[in-house]
Amino acid sequence: MVKAIHTNKAPQAIGPYSQAIDAGDFLFVSGQIPLDPETMEVVAGDIAAQTEQVMNNLAAILEEANVSFADVVKFTIYITNMDDFATINETYAKFLQEPYPARATVEVSQLPKGVGVEMDVIVKK
Repeated sequence: MVKAIHTNKAPQAIGPYSQAIDAGDFLFVSGQIPLDPETMEVVAGDIAAQTEQVMNNLAAILEEANVSFADVVKFTIYITNMDDFATINETYAKFLQEPYPARATVEVSQLPKGVGVEMDVIVKK
């Protein structure tokens, strides 16, 4: 049995998907881009500002599911410019503590709304 997770503190889905799916022992959080949940507009600023907004969006969804970044076992990070990796990594690290989750970082040609970063996570509850 699966249950959709939804919060107004994160951007609303811009397609036919849920913010997250609770699948019992695991929570699968859909990719988050740097949208302000109130305006549904991309946040102003550089890649650090975009990364911070993505992490805040993920945190809001995790909170709604009664878990936190400490429960995340896997991050996937999609970036449009590998030259931004160090800045993204530095901003991302501010939200996490050891033991750090497993992670993959992939450079892609394009992301929705022209953003520079998107992240999704898997949580073990």
